[in-house]
Amino acid sequence: MNKAQLIDCVQKKLGDDVSKLAAERSVDAVLSAIKLGMRTDKEVQLVGFGSFAVSHRAARRGYNPYTKKPMKIRAMKTIRFKAGLDLREIL
Repeated sequence: MNKAQLIDCVQKKLGDDVSKLAAERSVDAVLSAIKLGMRTDKEVQLVGFGSFAVSHRAARRGYNPYTKKPMKIRAMKTIRFKAGLDLREIL
C-alpha cells in the first residue's frame, strides 16, 4: 500500500461526508506527529499497533558490492519498529 492508497482507505473508513483532501490532511498530520515525537522524545508508542524508537548502530566494516573492496561504515542513528500484539496477530 502506498500513500495514495492509504489516503483512499482512510477516506472510506471516515465515511462519505469526508473529502479526499481532509483524509490526506489527516494522514499527513499523523505522520508529522510521529516525526515530531521521534525528534523530541526518541520514541512513539501506539498501543496495539507498535512502537517506533531511535536506535544507535555502531561503526562497522563492510565492503563495496561493486568493487568488493573493504570500507568503513560510520556509526549512525536509525529507527526501529516493534510491532504490537494486535498487529502481530493479523499475520
